[in-house]
Amino acid sequence: MDDDIEITDVDDDGFLDPVKKAPIRNQDLSSISVIVEDILSQYGWYLLVVTVLVYLLIQHIIKWKSSQTDSSSPPQTQQDIEHITRNHEAMEAVRRKMQEELDAKAAIFKEKQKQQEEVKRKQKIEMWDNMQQGRSNKGQGKLSQTVEESSSSTTMLKSKTDKKPLRSADYNPLTGEGGGTCSWRPGRRGPSSGG
Repeated sequence: MDDDIEITDVDDDGFLDPVKKAPIRNQDLSSISVIVEDILSQYGWYLLVVTVLVYLLIQHIIKWKSSQTDSSSPPQTQQDIEHITRNHEAMEAVRRKMQEELDAKAAIFKEKQKQQEEVKRKQKIEMWDNMQQGRSNKGQGKLSQTVEESSSSTTMLKSKTDKKPLRSADYNPLTGEGGGTCSWRPGRRGPSSGG
């Protein structure tokens, strides 16, 4: 048999008969739009959620990849190392300077404390000598108090021991005596007689 044989249909007039095709239905694609509307009405919210999740997943993957590239950055250059060492040296110099200032202030404070203690010690010795000789300390006591107050604002003020007591020594609130003319009496028992 010969494979080169070709069969053609000829109509009555002797012309080739073209193959008849079925006419195209729905040329305006209205059936596709109906199908899409049906799918969206049934699964619209699901499709929306899935697209949002896919978007967020893509964003997360992009961030993860960028962080991976940052962490695996090439080793630092010589300039970066020098810059870091300069920063550390500058910070160390500032710390040293602040520590020296603090030490200087502490030394000044300690010296002032020693001077105040020396002044107090001399005053106590003077007062003791005056007491041994029988002299009065009233004028010098006031003078020493003003010197103490002016010399040190950080020291606490002495409590005054010469204050008048608030009540007499024989006062006892349980007995009702020694409190002057007032005394407490219990109220009446029973219901109040109101009108």
